[in-house]
Amino acid sequence: MKIDRNDMLELTRRMSVARNCFSRIAGAYMDKDGFVDESFNTPFLKLTKSEQEKNIKIAKAIPFAKPEDELVNIDMKTQMRSKDSLWQLLMALRECELKNDALLYNLYEYIGERYDPGYPYGIYVFYGNYDVPVKGADNESQWESEEVYRFMICAISPLHDDYEMGTPQAGFLFPAFANRSTDVTSINVFNDPGLF
Repeated sequence: MKIDRNDMLELTRRMSVARNCFSRIAGAYMDKDGFVDESFNTPFLKLTKSEQEKNIKIAKAIPFAKPEDELVNIDMKTQMRSKDSLWQLLMALRECELKNDALLYNLYEYIGERYDPGYPYGIYVFYGNYDVPVKGADNESQWESEEVYRFMICAISPLHDDYEMGTPQAGFLFPAFANRSTDVTSINVFNDPGLF
């Protein structure tokens, strides 16, 4: 299934300090060999406004990427049936809203074993909710919510001094946001780093 640019634009419009959709941010700083140096896990609103703004910019880079060029949809139906799959891990992380550090470490290790840019990098994971508004026949939003899209964004970036995250080089949005709805059978991948 192709990614609809309008779906991604609708989602990113909710990614601002004023209209924040994120409730949690977690992450790990990886050495050049793919091992965790340090990690963190905190409610998003505990960050200062400037930190929120900086991190929203990192998160936004994933869904805002150019569909079918930088951002592609990958079907995970085969993974759904396999034991200890990445799909099961992502579903569990979504269910716990990133509040389980052991599951997060499993994700960092999974990425560390497969992603090898040759330099230290950071992994940031954001958890958010978006109340998808009902649209009328005239395509105008109504007041009520059609569904709540519960999602995670993962951004993988090179690290600068003092664990400063650079521009994301890879990442994903899970579950996929398709036809203004949740698609747990797919993942939207940014510059596929060979994880999928």
